[in-house]
Amino acid sequence: MKELKLRMEVDPEAEEELVLYCREITPDIMKLQQILAKAVGRAGQIILYKENTEYYMETEKILFFETEGTQVLAHTETELFETHKKLYELEEVLGGSFLRISKSAIVNLNRIYAIQRSLTASSEIAFQGTHKRIYVSRAYYKALKEKLEEKRLGI
Repeated sequence: MKELKLRMEVDPEAEEELVLYCREITPDIMKLQQILAKAVGRAGQIILYKENTEYYMETEKILFFETEGTQVLAHTETELFETHKKLYELEEVLGGSFLRISKSAIVNLNRIYAIQRSLTASSEIAFQGTHKRIYVSRAYYKALKEKLEEKRLGI
């Protein structure tokens, strides 16, 4: 990849946006876009829905996302919302605090309280202050443990 030119413009009256100009979309450009999307999405909000109301929820309040049929649901400690995004789209925008733990779920790493390990089946994740639980499949368990260890060590 050629050396990139980086430029920032400050306009106090402009709406905040990040624009990436390129001649073509290469794997390096895609990777950069994903890194930027994750970095921007870390401390943000997401639009969630319940009945006819839109909610602008801070991502830190979300325990996990899971698919149920064709819907993707967002769980907080006490409520359940719907999102119009697919799990793979959520992975791109949520940032490093969220991790896929099965084909049908993404969890907020910052909200995990305990993991009840099972050698023969999926392990159960518990969250403090709520009865809600989600399962991490055996295929994703190692990645989850590694991410939790990185967070613990501040990596």
